[in-house]
Amino acid sequence: MAMVIFLCGRFICTFFLKYISPSKLLLILSTGAIAFTLGAIYIHSLTGLYSLVLVSACMSLMFPTIYGLALDGVGEDAKLGSAGLIFAIVGGVFMTRFQGQILDMDGFMGTTATRGSFFLVVLCFIIIAVYGYASDHFNKKRLAA
Repeated sequence: MAMVIFLCGRFICTFFLKYISPSKLLLILSTGAIAFTLGAIYIHSLTGLYSLVLVSACMSLMFPTIYGLALDGVGEDAKLGSAGLIFAIVGGVFMTRFQGQILDMDGFMGTTATRGSFFLVVLCFIIIAVYGYASDHFNKKRLAA
């Protein structure tokens, strides 16, 4: 179900790009992902599970949007920039290790280790939200100049 939601989210979010700037859409999607992940942490029913599945809809357009925003205006350095972005994905492998270390604990941040491990995911989405906000702010200044 999560993959179907991811696929549908990709088409829906691509449609919204006609009306919303990519940086604003990234901010909206990451904010939604934060809310849904917190729902997965704190809601102890099927609603919490559905909340976790809905994170897929928010993630559907995140990477291509981050990729496009990061390479906008890079010019001839786009090859090096895109290689750096792909290399950053490799850095993300450490997050699974950190989440696994949290899972090995008895509890984390006042909840079970399983639920608490998702606070790491929330932190990642917060960083993406800040990036979306900063990109939007930078683009407004660039267009005004």
